[in-house]
Amino acid sequence: MDHASVLALHDRDLREGARPDGPGARVERVGGVVRQVADGHGWNGVLWSDPDVADADAVIAEQVAFFTGLGRDFEWKLYGHDLPTDLGQRLTAAGFTPEPQETLMVGEINELALDVQLPDGVRLLAATDPAGVDLVAHVHAKAFGTDSSRLRARLLDQLAADPDTVVAVVALAGDEPVSAARMELVPGTRFAGLWGGGTVEAWRGRGIYRALVAHRARIAADHGYRYVQVDASDQSRPILERLGLAPLTTTTPYVYEP
Repeated sequence: MDHASVLALHDRDLREGARPDGPGARVERVGGVVRQVADGHGWNGVLWSDPDVADADAVIAEQVAFFTGLGRDFEWKLYGHDLPTDLGQRLTAAGFTPEPQETLMVGEINELALDVQLPDGVRLLAATDPAGVDLVAHVHAKAFGTDSSRLRARLLDQLAADPDTVVAVVALAGDEPVSAARMELVPGTRFAGLWGGGTVEAWRGRGIYRALVAHRARIAADHGYRYVQVDASDQSRPILERLGLAPLTTTTPYVYEP
């Protein structure tokens, strides 16, 4: 895989050429910025900004004014190769708060090591209805220690409006939900995005996360996608590297709260 060309393709397909990521969302291109504006439980933020913009501070101020006018928190998704090189410092000076940095990892599906087995006694269940989504949300809350109500509402909306663009799956040990993950299948692109993979603490280190990555990658291949991409934490990066995904750059969410 040519890392530089795949990163450029990622920027073109998923950032500069972004499409709305769910019902109730729209993508706008204004003032050298590509942003998404969504409803109450959707994602609001800046996906891409023109590296040749003349006045980055003015562009930042315009986005702050726009989203503040809507009364919404929003995220400026900053990548390690974005310009100007001091954009992160400018965002911080404008009142944004950086969240933990992650690594953008991409793998060409036909080159990945996908022959991965689940531990004995663990099975996968596709979450295609409210009961399945409740299980995914339960695992998310337990694994990450965060509120999962927005995730639940967003998944239900996606499954109702366009079920071919999202895959959600939960791992069950007997009847106990122990891990869950989802995948976004972005129409018109070559990328499937892997999101939200989490395992409850007592079940970590047994290969379930790895099996969920492989399971979703196989589904993506069946749907004609060439690449999978992940915003990886420091904990998941080594697992993903062993499967064959490669780090391309970093990504840091800068969050603004009006």
